[in-house]
Amino acid sequence: MKKCTRLAAAILIVLAYCLPASAQTISADTIKAQMLKDWQRAKDYTIEYLNTMPADKYGARPVDSIRSFAEQMLHLAAGNENLVAVATGNSKIFNNRNLEKAPGAQSKDSVMYFVSASYDFAINGIKNMDASKLGERVARGRLSETRMTWMMKAFEHQTHHRGQCTIIIRLQGIRPPNERLF
Repeated sequence: MKKCTRLAAAILIVLAYCLPASAQTISADTIKAQMLKDWQRAKDYTIEYLNTMPADKYGARPVDSIRSFAEQMLHLAAGNENLVAVATGNSKIFNNRNLEKAPGAQSKDSVMYFVSASYDFAINGIKNMDASKLGERVARGRLSETRMTWMMKAFEHQTHHRGQCTIIIRLQGIRPPNERLF
């Protein structure tokens, strides 16, 4: 029994000395650089989706109760703007317009404009943010999260809605763009 206790103690001592030496930290600036890279990749990927769908199919929807392709993408754009504005503290650019229901926003050119602008808003917001404040808590309504969490939620939101557009594209008999994980 003493041998087991001594062995366990020896293992703990080795781990106590080795783990901190091998652990690496990641800086806020490194996180910021990765976010910029990911948001640019997401923008390019989403633009590829917008270009894949023919202009006359932007009103396509799987069933009546689900957003059309244009509405999904406009909702994505509004989400980018709203969530990133909370994360960065920057003022919104679309003046709280309900883009997905705006008749003048439904065309391919308009959707392309709003989606591109929303990604540019996110990318510029990240470029100009103080990375040391990523851990700062920010409240929106009843929610209080870190700036980093708000950025992650924004990224998750746009990914979710682009994914929903995959189905709409497929229902038109069109192959959606291949994934762009890296």
